[in-house]
Amino acid sequence: MDKAQRPTSAEIFAWQQDHLFVAPTEDSPEEFPALRNFSAGMMYEGMIRPLKPEPPQFITIPMSSGSKSRELKNAVSMWNMIWEAGQFRRRFFSEDELPAPIAKLADLGDINFTFVPRSQSRYFEYAPLYHLLSKTALSRARLPRVKSSVWPFLADWSDIDRHLSPDFGRRLAEAWARTVWPHLISGSRLDAFTNADPIRILAHNLDFWVPAVTDIIQDILGTFPEVDKGRTAGPVPLADGGFLDEAVAGNPRMGGTIWSGEEEAAEVVAAVVDAADEAGGLRSVIDAVRSHRVEDDFSDRWSYEKEDFERKLYSKRRKVRVRFVELTDSTPVQAPESDLSGNLVTSDFLALLDREQRQIVMLLSSGLRQHEVAEYLGYANHSPISKRLAQIRKQAERFFELC
Repeated sequence: MDKAQRPTSAEIFAWQQDHLFVAPTEDSPEEFPALRNFSAGMMYEGMIRPLKPEPPQFITIPMSSGSKSRELKNAVSMWNMIWEAGQFRRRFFSEDELPAPIAKLADLGDINFTFVPRSQSRYFEYAPLYHLLSKTALSRARLPRVKSSVWPFLADWSDIDRHLSPDFGRRLAEAWARTVWPHLISGSRLDAFTNADPIRILAHNLDFWVPAVTDIIQDILGTFPEVDKGRTAGPVPLADGGFLDEAVAGNPRMGGTIWSGEEEAAEVVAAVVDAADEAGGLRSVIDAVRSHRVEDDFSDRWSYEKEDFERKLYSKRRKVRVRFVELTDSTPVQAPESDLSGNLVTSDFLALLDREQRQIVMLLSSGLRQHEVAEYLGYANHSPISKRLAQIRKQAERFFELC
């Protein structure tokens, strides 16, 4: 190709952006967000499936330019495509077929590795979580709307770090936390808690959520039909004449859309929370945190959670319970210098009351009933006395707690 015909760096960058980000006409809630899968049947005639699949371990691997890089990228794509083989995928490759970085890991034995490019944004590590976020969630976090991605990672044709902000990971963590929060604590907003709150920290921890979303993705793909490659399910033969333990051979599964649209994505988010609970005891962690709350967990914003905490806290702290009892058989007298405790008031406390409040307390202490006090003070019924007693009771509780 003549140099004059080669696209410029600016043209390449613009082309990448056009094919990377969603256009306004493509972000309908029925189609966005979305995640897809490509079938291994495009490259492989058969599949090994472990009877007890091990959870995948995600390995970040640098992928630079050059001929060796192209070899590495092709190997990563082929390795990841056979995700169904789990810990047995190394058995699809000969010893000299894998580039050094992958070969070293394959030599460790039957371990379920999945590779993602090492990048500044860590987009590929968290892509499944990112592609569960609604248009509103992305806009609120000022994140771009990336088109449907592929799971597992196969190729980075856009050099995606060029198109994402340096703080992409922080913004993604905030958007994910706000999305998953209603499933963790209903009725109390995320900003009702400080950054030190353990559940808020957990909601922002993307690494915690990746295993759960991976489980759900594999569960969904496990329902896809098989490609007809003429294979019948059976044991996996080995070169020595034996058979691979804990594995069965069969056809690869078809690829397709894993989820598409906000409604399906919302269902997957709920399933991810359930998966995190099943695998990591999420609900037990949340219950333990809520049972051991401290004041520093809450921001200055009101929430049901904060109200419940303060009600329990002050209830435990309160050592004085103030009750007014009508005495009919005796007439105790309070002298100005009295300093009594227990169920009686002190002269210091009486000094805090206004004239009418002191009258009410003294009249009740003298043996009068509430309706008699009301009549003495000129009220038609005892309702005003009850209201003032409630005010006095609160003042007494505060006073004696400070004593």
